Amino acid sequence: MNIATTLPTDITPDGTDYDTVRNVIEMLTEEYREQPSLEAIAKRLKQSPTQLQKVFTRWAGLSPKAFLQAVTLDHAKRLLRQEDMPLLETSIEIGLSGPSRLHDLFVTHEAMSPGEWKARGAGLTIRYGYHPSPFGTALVMITDRGLAGLAFADGGGEHESFEDMAHRWPNATYVEDSAATARYAARIFDPERWCAGEPLRIFLIGSDFQIRVWQALLKIPLGRATTYSTIAGEIGQPTASRAVGAAVGRNPISFVVPCHRALGKSGDLTGYHWGLTRKRAILGWEAGKA
Repeated sequence: MNIATTLPTDITPDGTDYDTVRNVIEMLTEEYREQPSLEAIAKRLKQSPTQLQKVFTRWAGLSPKAFLQAVTLDHAKRLLRQEDMPLLETSIEIGLSGPSRLHDLFVTHEAMSPGEWKARGAGLTIRYGYHPSPFGTALVMITDRGLAGLAFADGGGEHESFEDMAHRWPNATYVEDSAATARYAARIFDPERWCAGEPLRIFLIGSDFQIRVWQALLKIPLGRATTYSTIAGEIGQPTASRAVGAAVGRNPISFVVPCHRALGKSGDLTGYHWGLTRKRAILGWEAGKA
């Protein structure tokens, strides 16, 4: 049954805020391929970027950038799933520079300051728990600032896996709390839950050099691989391949920060902190998802 309804009064909000929000939504929805910046949008609407950000966030509940990411991701999902478009073509179609930008929609990160790193975890409370994963038992470690550690263990090797990770930050306080880490574990291994609207927050704990290497790893697209020498060039240290390899091996957030996608110069799998069999399994799993 169709019932026509007429409102007794016009409920459109008074003032310019409504028009501003409506215009921004229309602009982002229609022009998402151009990935317009906040500054560009503000200029077209003849407003300051700061004021526009405040107004849109207050009315829409998220920032213009977050709204743009949500719109972009929605179109990406449609192209990837319904039209079976390859990752690179999808990235270009939705206005991103390449697959690495597409991955950026799913993970956001914060790095520990040099002073905090030198304290070797002092003042940090790290909660941890063990959870099943496609690649064996996963040890998930979190802080109030996000996912800080992800390791793997074979049956009976849980304690050794924990000791390996805890040794990296010996002055931290460790609390076993599987209930707190369960939601991270559930998201990490389920691509259906990799989304821009709720990006996975990670907290990188390492030296400045290590963090630059790990940030470079985050740019490697799903289903692809690169070499240690290429990473060295990307971080401006072309002769530091060996040091890059060491930093890759010290990556505390395995799988999420994809150290498994780093290969030797000849394309060999080389080493993997949690075992070459697991590295092969992860690469194969990702190849099926890309």
